[in-house]
Amino acid sequence: MIFIHQPIAGAGHMLLERRALDLQDPIPDDTVWLDMVRPTREEDLKVEAFVGISVPTREEMKDIEPSELLYVEDGARYMTGRVLSKVDSSEEPGLAGITFILKGARLVTVRYEEPQAFRMYTQRAGRATGNGPSTATSGETILAGLIETVIDRAADVLQLQGERIDRLSGKIFEEKADPSARNTALQDTLRALGRHGDLISKQRESLVSMERILLALSATYRTAKAPRELREDVRSTLRDLQSLEEHATFLSSKIQFLLDATLGLVNLEQNNIIKLFSVMAVVFMPPTLIASVYGMNFKAMPELEWSFGYPMAVAMMVVAAVLPYVLFRWKKWL
Repeated sequence: MIFIHQPIAGAGHMLLERRALDLQDPIPDDTVWLDMVRPTREEDLKVEAFVGISVPTREEMKDIEPSELLYVEDGARYMTGRVLSKVDSSEEPGLAGITFILKGARLVTVRYEEPQAFRMYTQRAGRATGNGPSTATSGETILAGLIETVIDRAADVLQLQGERIDRLSGKIFEEKADPSARNTALQDTLRALGRHGDLISKQRESLVSMERILLALSATYRTAKAPRELREDVRSTLRDLQSLEEHATFLSSKIQFLLDATLGLVNLEQNNIIKLFSVMAVVFMPPTLIASVYGMNFKAMPELEWSFGYPMAVAMMVVAAVLPYVLFRWKKWL
């Protein structure tokens, strides 16, 4: 599917009108942004002929070498980044590869997922708010706006994850008298920490890929003498992104601390169980010894004909069991 964006006059500033383009319809000359969502080969050829570029395939977008993600070809700048998607859905969150292609005053985006940041930007770009900066009418400013929206979305995700981690931290150190409730809570905590850690690591990977794009844009704009406002926007966005990277690193460290604390509590629970079995073994060992001695069937046993032999043996076993228990309680081992 190809979505085209054309500039229209809004309330005091320019807006972007978005509409889907049928394969048989021509692309208008005033199109400034072509958003390709899960494009077919025919749609690739249509955009390539109109813009004069080579649309990368889905396999090419999965490369991790910087030279394959950021390069210039036939006067067009190709930049591929990773954007977090499916955060608010029931599916597993993942990283969607998105390629940004700048050729002249036009921007082409190629993607196979629907990140929330793209929906946020298109809604914002097509709505007259009466305040804020004018919606871009060139590919470069649209790209800057898209990346800024991706970073805003990343900030929302990190803030939400931070709040969830804080609530989880309180549950970890909450005292529970019921051992079964403690074990269940610790298991749930380990699973939750794993999910939060995975999401934050993916978000940080997305931020790193966006940082590479912004650094490349900043160097290009500085060399090409781009408008000062655009260069300032890129620098400001880059500073925000680096701050978010530091915050993501802090959250990762906090998750590691909570994970260590949870595993420590699990070890304590296991040690308590082992200690209980050890105490039970020590308590029943002396009575077992006494019962073994008086369970022998030798004929010449002095107590064999004694009428008080059985009560004495029982009393000795009880005393032998109680004494270790009292000793453990006195030593505060229990």
